Formats: sequence, C-alpha cells, structure tokens
Amino acid sequence: MKMNLKSVIAISLLPQILLVKWLGSHTDWIENYYSTGIYPFISKIFRFVFGWVPFSVGDIIYLTLGILAITYVYRNRRRIWTNKLLFMRDIVMVLAIAYFTFHFMWGFNYYREPLQTKLQLTETKDYEELVGFTRRLIKKTNELQFKIAQDTSKIVTTPYSQKEMVEKSINGYAKISKKYAFLTYEKPSAKTSLFSSTLTYMGYAGYLNPFTNEAQINGLLPNFRFPVVTGHEIGHQLGYSAENETNFIGYLVTVNNNDDYFKYVAYAYALGYCLNDVRRGDKEVFNALLKELNGGVKMNFQEMSNFWDSYENPMEPVFKAIFNSFLKANNQAKGIRSYNAVVSLLVAYHRDNPL
Repeated sequence: MKMNLKSVIAISLLPQILLVKWLGSHTDWIENYYSTGIYPFISKIFRFVFGWVPFSVGDIIYLTLGILAITYVYRNRRRIWTNKLLFMRDIVMVLAIAYFTFHFMWGFNYYREPLQTKLQLTETKDYEELVGFTRRLIKKTNELQFKIAQDTSKIVTTPYSQKEMVEKSINGYAKISKKYAFLTYEKPSAKTSLFSSTLTYMGYAGYLNPFTNEAQINGLLPNFRFPVVTGHEIGHQLGYSAENETNFIGYLVTVNNNDDYFKYVAYAYALGYCLNDVRRGDKEVFNALLKELNGGVKMNFQEMSNFWDSYENPMEPVFKAIFNSFLKANNQAKGIRSYNAVVSLLVAYHRDNPL
C-alpha cells in the first residue's frame, strides 16, 4: 500500500533523530560546516528580516499557531475521536517538521565546539581558588556600588530605559568583538517579549526564538538583571547554545561596557553564581563572605529575589522540569544546572585576565 506524504514525513522523525545524534558526535563537523559555516548566514538573514520590527514576530507566530491548533482540534474533535491513529500520525508529522526546522535554523549549535576550547581556558574545580576569586568579585562589586550610589547602604538603580539598555548591550558587543572576532554582532534583532508575564510565571528571564532568530528579553525584569540577560540572549543568537557559555558571554559583554552601571550589574551577576557555589562547598565560608558585601549590593540581590518570589506559582517547577529535560536531550548533560557551570568559566577566564 502506497504511503502518502504525511506518513512519510511522520516516519522520518526517527531517522532524523538518529542522524542528528550521529552528526552531533562529530563536533568538528558541526563547528566548521554549521556553526561557523551556514548558521551565521541563516542568522543574519532572519535578523535582517525581523530585526527592524519593533515587536516580537516570533511571539505573534507562536500565538497564531496556538490558536489555529486549538481551533482545529475543537472543530474536528469528532473526526479526531474516531480516527485516533491518523490524528497521532498528524501530530508526529508536525513534530518531524518542527524537529528538522529547529535543527537547521539553530539547534545544531548544541553540538558545536565548547567555548572554553575557543578561548583556550583551563577550567578547574579548586574550592580555594573559587573563594579567592569570589573575594575579588566582592571587592569590585562593592567599589562600583559605592562609586555609583555614594553610600554603601543605598540600592543601585540603573537609570536607563529598556531600549537604551539594549542599545548599550549592542555597543558592548561592538567593543568586545575587537578582542574576540567571533562575538561580532551585526543586524541586531533584540527585543522584549510580548509574553513577558508568561515568561516570568514560568521562571524565565528570556529566550531565543530559533525560528525567527529574535533575542527575546523578559520585559518585566528589574534593570539590575536586564543588561546581562540581553547579552545572554544575543549570545544564543550568535550560535552559542550552552547556557553556561551564554551566561559567560552575557557577563563578558556587560562587564566590558564603558558604563559603570553595566559593569556593576555584570560583577554582581557573576558574584551571585560564585556565592551559590561557595555556599554549596562550605556554609560558614559563605556566611563570612556575605558579611563583606555592602548593604546596597545586598538590597539589589533582594530586589531580584522579591521579583521572582512575587511570581512564584505551582506550575513553575513543571516548566523548569520540562526545560531541564529539553536541555538534557540537546547535549547539555547537566540540564538546567548548566547555568551554574558558568562559575568555572569565570574563574578560568580571570586567571589570565585579572579583575
């Protein structure tokens, strides 16, 4: 019996998965032919097409597809009920198309050469080195907090609009690209998400839409976090998929900005991750380091904590679990914990580039 096109596409999902895993085992192929080959061309085209639009085209597409899917199921509910296998075939067909499109448009970057290799960094897990680095970070963060606020107990309020912060982040990329050409960012396409409230309830600060190549930032984020998240999402745009790597890129771009507010945000961002790792190693050391922080810095950290707490809901752990599984399925063995792996990159980088 001759199969129709829908069945052929649906059946293609399994060989697609096997092919992706096989290609993903050849990191050099992905790096040379995809991540630094065809992907930059794809990315620039979509940034050029959608970058000038003041709102998120990808969000509109997601919303439209969601409405169409719900409408289709509702209108065809009786036929679906009587032809369950055909409906399942159609679902698998859609997944096959999405799987192919996702990997061609961006997803193969999950299998590229690690950033630490490109930067020639030697990562270590030495706890004493971490503590020493964290102390230096505290010193830098305290100094900038006092320089800006002129009072160690005063919270730092970043005075820029979100549009200005995006522009400054783009300028930060222009500066850092002089040292690292692979961070050159042309045809900007960074904007706040239309679904910022939804993202916040899900516990996300932003995301890259792989189908429109738009860097989406949660528009509800406090300014204390907005610049590094912008840098992080643009890092995804440039083809870096691992969360620890884009955390590092977001820090690197922000800390190398000429603006003191941005530098402060970057140092505090890195400090938060480092303190978390210190606490896991020794709570007494963590408590001692915490006492060294200026009151104003603590207030900024509390600002972020209060922000996320105000949106806490029973579904957030579910969304986090789904994202954790997604990351693990895409070559990030640590899943959502890979965000914290930025610490070893920070320590290794500043070993050769002192604070």
